[in-house]
Amino acid sequence: MGGRDEVDALLEAWARERDDLDLGPVAVFSRISRLGHHVDRARRQAFTAHDIEPWEFDVLAALRRAGAPYELSPGRLLRETLVTSGTMTNRVDRLASRGLVERHPDPSDRRGVLVRLTPDGKDAVDGAFTALLEAERELLADLSAADQKQLAGLLRRLLVPFAN
Repeated sequence: MGGRDEVDALLEAWARERDDLDLGPVAVFSRISRLGHHVDRARRQAFTAHDIEPWEFDVLAALRRAGAPYELSPGRLLRETLVTSGTMTNRVDRLASRGLVERHPDPSDRRGVLVRLTPDGKDAVDGAFTALLEAERELLADLSAADQKQLAGLLRRLLVPFAN
């Protein structure tokens, strides 16, 4: 079932030193952690190639997923990106200064605003997302479609207890 990785050596060392422990969790989570580093690197490269930062992608992607006209309230953006209000204000300001988003009055709330993706913002997030999918596809290249589906299902089972 494939070759050896650095976790195999780590597990062998722990088994030698602590043969009284079940190392199953280490076998899983050490690999998830290491894979996470590779995924983070792929994300940074995909985003850098499209001149956006990871935090910018998070905001732009939330707007893009909202569908036309690609706008959300700041409160909804907070929930989508899990950042504080002050952080979101700063992020929207920076994205607006780059011409990737713009603010519009909220027609349903005189005091409210909506943050809308500009055409340049849509192009940036679409390009970065396409590049990200290509990079992630490469990371999964050694797994069949069935294996990928099974892995996604297993990971979902681990994450469901943490869902809000």
